[in-house]
Amino acid sequence: MNLIFVHPADKEFIDTYHYYEDQLIGLGDQFLNEFNKSIKIIINHPTIWNKVGKRTRRSLIKRFPFLILYVFEKDTIHITCIAHQHRNPDYYIDRMI
Repeated sequence: MNLIFVHPADKEFIDTYHYYEDQLIGLGDQFLNEFNKSIKIIINHPTIWNKVGKRTRRSLIKRFPFLILYVFEKDTIHITCIAHQHRNPDYYIDRMI
């Protein structure tokens, strides 16, 4: 399975990691671990999560108020957004395919 971060999802991921690491040393690594667990579930079961757009699905990251928006096509998962759950959806609505 191929995993592609569509810009700016890559920057959102890095910014979120650094935000948590700046709050408390090691918290960024905890975020990374939970993120990786979510990604593993997405890779192993890409259609498990409900669609929030025509083809976009949403996965929540445990212990952190963030979600992963992604599109699954054949053997590729496109990560389109890493967003705070309480952020205005207008922030990422244009990335929901």
